[in-house]
Amino acid sequence: MNYTDIVMLVTNVLITLLGLVMAHFAIFGIVGTFKRKTYPKTDKINKYGLIIPARNEEAVVAGLIESIKKNNYPQDMLHIFVIAHNCTDKTAEIARSHGVTVYEYNNPEENTMGYAFRYLFSCIERDFGTQNYDGFFLFNADNLLDINYISKMNDAFEFYNRDSVITSFRNSKNFGKNLISGLYGMYFASGCRFESRGRTVLGCSTRVQGTGYLINSKVVKNGWPYVSLTEDWEFTADQILYDNKIRYCDEAVFYDEQPTSVKIMWRQRVRWSRGHLLVFYARFGDLFKHLFKKETKHRLSLYDITAYILPSPLFMMILQALQFALMMLAPVFDKSVTLSQIFLGTTNNILFSNGLIYTWTRSTISTYLLMVVMAVTLFITERKRIKGVSLWQKILITVVWPFFLLLQLPIDIQAFCSRHLGWKPIPHDDKTSFEHVNS
Repeated sequence: MNYTDIVMLVTNVLITLLGLVMAHFAIFGIVGTFKRKTYPKTDKINKYGLIIPARNEEAVVAGLIESIKKNNYPQDMLHIFVIAHNCTDKTAEIARSHGVTVYEYNNPEENTMGYAFRYLFSCIERDFGTQNYDGFFLFNADNLLDINYISKMNDAFEFYNRDSVITSFRNSKNFGKNLISGLYGMYFASGCRFESRGRTVLGCSTRVQGTGYLINSKVVKNGWPYVSLTEDWEFTADQILYDNKIRYCDEAVFYDEQPTSVKIMWRQRVRWSRGHLLVFYARFGDLFKHLFKKETKHRLSLYDITAYILPSPLFMMILQALQFALMMLAPVFDKSVTLSQIFLGTTNNILFSNGLIYTWTRSTISTYLLMVVMAVTLFITERKRIKGVSLWQKILITVVWPFFLLLQLPIDIQAFCSRHLGWKPIPHDDKTSFEHVNS
């Protein structure tokens, strides 16, 4: 076995091992395509606090409040809280005009949504007592709820004896606005269909995707500690680390406004990626160690989240770059070739036969086609829930969808290099109504 064979063997083994760590995601996707978990109707009516963080959301906050008040759930068992966080508009005034409890918090140094949650829960504990509620829903101000959203979430909450966090189907209220919003809509719908459904059917914990989830009030009995760029990732990792499961309710649908410009899309995804990296740095060690502890209850869930927080695109890039660099040196270490053969040998190793560029190109094409199949499958299986998207838009989204996902690599690179990345608000101004999404 010569130098080239050794390099290819070792690096391909490492790349394969990284792929195998993620292989169970395919099982979740297949199961989620065909199966879902449903929950029986419960007679138990729980009391909930509904949490709405809002930063300059005067255009949309009333829509969410209205959709809550029009839900098929006893309104005397719901208490809506709005935290107007670093607002410079009329968000607080508009929310108060709709008869909900509003707190205002202004601190430019504490500008992530997690800080808004932390302050609001401290206010609820002081003025009402967090334990006077059975649970809390956490939303974003731009959300809208399906008319049966709260009752369906309540069914799932009771099914698991109020011990599990319940998350829900994240639809888009502006799916058909343009290509960017359509790609975002695909991103969240695919996460629900191909990840959360399969995980819950198979008894594995899923993850929180930003908003639209329900927690037991016991979770915040000591306040809300998650204030990073991606508090949902922190929260997810800790829940599973503490042997609590996050379940998915496919029948509970809420609608989210998606960005419509490349600039906002890129900025938001870099922030997500940076937050993902920070959670990897902070939680990976503890998650990995708990995999081998006898007292660990939900080992599959723990393994899944441990694999999920790996920055796998970065790791794959590093392995591919290492393979490339070592192959470039192949003629130097192979003493059987002369100096005149070095250039030709390097070119052959990289360009021709089964060289690196040939292998990468083949792999990229295969990945692209697989992602296209996923997009087509999603449009077919979720055709009743993906509304307002024309056939031509669906075709365009399907063709571009793989590139949207493959952008994760340069986004991860920028996030890795951005040491002082701050949080900036995402503008929301979509006027979609409760009646429209429930038509």
